[in-house]
Amino acid sequence: MPSISVRGKQMPASPIRKLVPYAEAAKNRGIIVYHLNIGQPDIKTPEVALDAIRHFDGKVIEYSHSAGNESYRKALAQSYRSIGINVDHKEIIITTGGSEAISFAMLSCLNPGDEVIIPEPFYTNYNGFAQATGVVVKPITSNIENGFALPAMSELEKAITPLTKAILVCNPNNPTGYLYSRAELEQLRDIVLKHDLFLFADEVYREFCYDGQEHYSVMKLEGLENHAVMVDSVSKRYSECGVRIGALVTHNKELLATALKYAQARLSPPSLGQVAGEASLQTPKAYFTEVYDEYIDRRNFVIDALNKIPGVYAPNPKGAFYAIIRLPIDNADRFCQWLLEDFNYENQTVMLAPATGFYATPGLGLNEARIAYVLKIDDLRKAIKCLEEALKVYPGRK
Repeated sequence: MPSISVRGKQMPASPIRKLVPYAEAAKNRGIIVYHLNIGQPDIKTPEVALDAIRHFDGKVIEYSHSAGNESYRKALAQSYRSIGINVDHKEIIITTGGSEAISFAMLSCLNPGDEVIIPEPFYTNYNGFAQATGVVVKPITSNIENGFALPAMSELEKAITPLTKAILVCNPNNPTGYLYSRAELEQLRDIVLKHDLFLFADEVYREFCYDGQEHYSVMKLEGLENHAVMVDSVSKRYSECGVRIGALVTHNKELLATALKYAQARLSPPSLGQVAGEASLQTPKAYFTEVYDEYIDRRNFVIDALNKIPGVYAPNPKGAFYAIIRLPIDNADRFCQWLLEDFNYENQTVMLAPATGFYATPGLGLNEARIAYVLKIDDLRKAIKCLEEALKVYPGRK
């Protein structure tokens, strides 16, 4: 029998999805499972996007330009300019989700064996993208005690080696909900320029900033014209995760030309997805106001409810719709599987994502889990009640 590649064997399984078989088995036993493990909002997709797909009148669903439809890129560039991100449509490559944009950035900017510094915990698929492209992740660890603020710049600089070629941040952050301030980003800018690095910024949760805080894009930082790469997506902004449309945005012309070669190799981004994405730019402001208010209510409810459970600590997220929480348990992977395999409360249970998969440093996150508050409050209430009851009887409680 032929052997599987070493690269394939080393590719990490998703900690967000690896427990799916246990959830499916629980459902087959008649258990109701509340999914707090994945960032799949139950928010309705804007009608303008759904109507654009319903009324698509093309006779053939064709390949688009490898960089994406020009009409979409022009409209997207105008949308960015309206919020102070001054780009031309030729500085945008439409991708198959934000995921492909990150992969293109790594493939274009880093050689196999080069290093990218990422504050941990981080979106677990960054690890997968790095593994697939031969890039080495160098983590710098943030801490739950201060809400997962960016570690000291001195710690970041210590991680820089001759192989370091980029820094990657997610702002607002998945999985922690931390929002990087303009001052923090300016400090990052100074380090990037000092060491001649790329700065990748995953800004797909840009609209979800709370408590009067505002998002500041790396594309607004002066002096980074040839260093900054913004990653964007329609998935969360418009509740269009399945559309699989994202964008790579940069002023760096050589990087754009290089990324376009990878875009050409995969031919084109999804054509109907671009139809939905372009139409979504016409989403009424009232939609975002309603969605924003809903997420504020969900966040306030779930963080308050979690912190009332003995032994649980949940910092208050300033953005996105995630939180890493600390639990009085021995092993997050074991606990999250136990919730699905051996526990139910009134025929219900909750699915969490063990935080171990969001750290690159072995041994971290053993008593933490990520929750996504993407369900309506009534379901969140039931899910948190399940968690509370589970912690009373879990054999590995600490």
